[in-house]
Amino acid sequence: MIWTARPEKSGLAVIARTILLCAGLFSGAGSVVAQTAGPPPAPAQTTQTIGPPPAPLTKSQTAGQSSGAKSITASGPAATQLDYAAWEQLAQRAERTIGDPATSNSGLELVRGQLADWRAKFQSAQSTNATRIQSQRDQITALGPAPAEGETETPEIAERRKVLNEQLQRLEAPKRAADEAYRRANGLITEIDRELRERQTQQLLKLWPTPVNPANWDDALKAVGQGISTLAAEVKGNWGQEVRRTELRDRLPAVGMLLLVAMVLIFRGRRWIEQFANWLNSSAGSTRWSRVLSFFASLGQVIVPAGGVLLISVAAVLTGLSGYLGKQVLSALPGAGFAIFAAYWLAGRLFPKDNCASGPLALSSSACAEGRFYTTMIGVIYAAQSLREALLPTARQSDEALPVLALPLILLMSLVVWRLGRILSRHLGRGTENEEAISFRDRVLRVVGQVLVAIAFISPALGLIGYTTAANALIFPAAASLGLAGLLLLLVQLIGDIWRALTGGDDEGHGLMPVIAGFVLTLASLPLFALVWGVRVEDLTELWNRFTQGVTLGETRISPANFMYFLVLFGVGYGATRLFQGALKSSILPKTRLDQGGRNAVVSGVGYLGVFVSGIIAVSSAGIDLSGLAIVASALSLGIGFGLQTIVQNFVAGIILLIERPVSEGDWIEVGGVSGTIKSISVRSTRIQTFDRSDVIVPNGDLISQQVTNWTRFSLAGRVIIPIGVDYSSDTRKVSRVLQEIAEAQPLALLEPPPVVAFMGFGADSMMFEIRMIIRDVNFSLSVRTEVNHQIAERFEAEGIKMPFSQRDIWLRNPDAVAAALASLHEAATNASGLPAPAGASVAAPAPQVRDDYVEDAPAGLRDVPHGGSDPFDDETER
Repeated sequence: MIWTARPEKSGLAVIARTILLCAGLFSGAGSVVAQTAGPPPAPAQTTQTIGPPPAPLTKSQTAGQSSGAKSITASGPAATQLDYAAWEQLAQRAERTIGDPATSNSGLELVRGQLADWRAKFQSAQSTNATRIQSQRDQITALGPAPAEGETETPEIAERRKVLNEQLQRLEAPKRAADEAYRRANGLITEIDRELRERQTQQLLKLWPTPVNPANWDDALKAVGQGISTLAAEVKGNWGQEVRRTELRDRLPAVGMLLLVAMVLIFRGRRWIEQFANWLNSSAGSTRWSRVLSFFASLGQVIVPAGGVLLISVAAVLTGLSGYLGKQVLSALPGAGFAIFAAYWLAGRLFPKDNCASGPLALSSSACAEGRFYTTMIGVIYAAQSLREALLPTARQSDEALPVLALPLILLMSLVVWRLGRILSRHLGRGTENEEAISFRDRVLRVVGQVLVAIAFISPALGLIGYTTAANALIFPAAASLGLAGLLLLLVQLIGDIWRALTGGDDEGHGLMPVIAGFVLTLASLPLFALVWGVRVEDLTELWNRFTQGVTLGETRISPANFMYFLVLFGVGYGATRLFQGALKSSILPKTRLDQGGRNAVVSGVGYLGVFVSGIIAVSSAGIDLSGLAIVASALSLGIGFGLQTIVQNFVAGIILLIERPVSEGDWIEVGGVSGTIKSISVRSTRIQTFDRSDVIVPNGDLISQQVTNWTRFSLAGRVIIPIGVDYSSDTRKVSRVLQEIAEAQPLALLEPPPVVAFMGFGADSMMFEIRMIIRDVNFSLSVRTEVNHQIAERFEAEGIKMPFSQRDIWLRNPDAVAAALASLHEAATNASGLPAPAGASVAAPAPQVRDDYVEDAPAGLRDVPHGGSDPFDDETER
């Protein structure tokens, strides 16, 4: 009878029981978990002799064999050679064992271990003569291609080719044999794994008698009574022996001392640990380390009382009153105690008593108290399950009793898991009204809470129907996964506290380092979660073996070792490139005649070349043959050409910019309506900083295909044009002389060619002049223009040269002439109409609209003219 759901094999129980076995305290304890009645069986033989093929391993032959001893001794003439005869016998026996339905799981595991050992040897043998084989192939290649059909070659070359081919076949023979044997071993291992998975699935789907049927309760009660009576009978039988009583009297002082120390550790140890932790916090040099010290000190709350339970087991064994079943119960007792105290410690760290907000979950005080209780209950239920399995071995129970014995703990654990799932949902219910404000961890916790609630309803239903194995395999791993997830949260919080203490930050550990640590710990814990949920260790080993073998692309096999070798070589090459770039930039190039742009181009080119060469060397040295990827690359080249043509264009343009250097860093350019200084030239684009301090990213293709104005590439000298307008009453010769003197007096103006003052013509309101001069640094053109304008204003004021003004304001400056002109126009208009002028009519026409600040300067006869009259200078008056 197989009982696959074995919660007593939790990591906590196994650790504690391993300590007992290693200490040698239980001479007759045997296995940690009893599978059969009676004394423990003899260990299985680990060395197989080569002879006639034995019969397949039956269930009775392998019932007590340990799956941990799975290696055989393969005989051979030398250490470097394999005994293929022995391998053939093992392979035939494995094939018969796999085909026999009577073979137990332990027998399959034993054969699988032997096959795995041979497979490892064959895998190592696949690289035999690898260097000599490659050398032999190179020699054959040096002889040239083999002649085609109907062609001949020189007899010496033909004879040499024949000899080399024969040598190559002999060298490849061990490799080919090892490869064939490796494939056969791998296939047999795959068959065994498939058979074990099918058996596990059948066991999970097995329908046991329903525990709800009262007719099955009597068998369960009889099983419990039989276990207790057997335990009592063992104690009574040992007590009835005079030898046992004498041993007990001799060991009584040691037993009493052990029990006394155990009681002190269990009932007083935790309080001592808390006082020690408080002393550490108060004596710490800095409060930054208080939480870290408190965490490590709190581990004593698990170790000290668990040690007390271990001493109780030791004292009970020393009495000599326990028999085989009693020793099984006592061997399970330390693991049970460890599970309880570990769960109690985990509950206190996840849901702190004093300050619940300091824990990893945001909960109220009442929710924290509830969380502490249910988390501790998980450890209590695991301890009860472990002791029940030790007192009532599964192999000795009937099919009717097993579901009834398992149902109470299934129901109790389901209730605890349901309540913890509700607590996780309550954590997300506080301050998460905004869906976008929920962090990724909170979303994961929400999903975990929902899954726990679902499992808490599904598992009891399965147990009540009769799928007891499935119910056990669902609810207990869920509780163990919950505890493992809580431990991960504490470890991430611990790393955050350590990082905060080291850096002196005040971010409560919520920086980048805790996030990375959480990610790494989560990846590292995936195998543990897999083991909790029933995945066999052999399955994980097989996955790791396939991972280390790598993947095959064409004729190339890429393994993690090749990849790591590639990363190391590429990292070394990249680091050397960066060091050489630094030496060029700081020591070598400054001593040359290259300008800054040329230096930057050389440094960038060396960087690109170094990265390319490093990649080629790393790929070649790692043994990665990319020739097999030629077909894939050619198939993808067309799509890559269309999809990445813009990127390729910009990349090529960047290479052209670095080689041709029409522009370089620090140049003032204008391209596509953007004007500014080049700050950096990368492979794909160029960054230009405009004069308003904004960065513009320009693709390199635009700098090659469009018109680019470079103001400072080959010379900083540039021309500055300053336009000036003067009044029509000004002396043009005098204006030219004054402007020439101002231009020649500028410090940045070049005297060769000399500045030029040009009389450009007559404008609507002024006579137009321009100063044209070449300055040494065009970057100072704005300041030169500003200074020249200041000097023009000062000199024109001193020389009496008038600035122009709008011709519409001329009447404000010549009131008498304007009045006379208006009178003449009015008289002409009257004569043309043939009507006499009205009596008392003013000689002045209505004044146009003028600004209020100019009314006071107008002639006296025009100040009182109504503004509603027609404008003599509008379009109708001119016509």
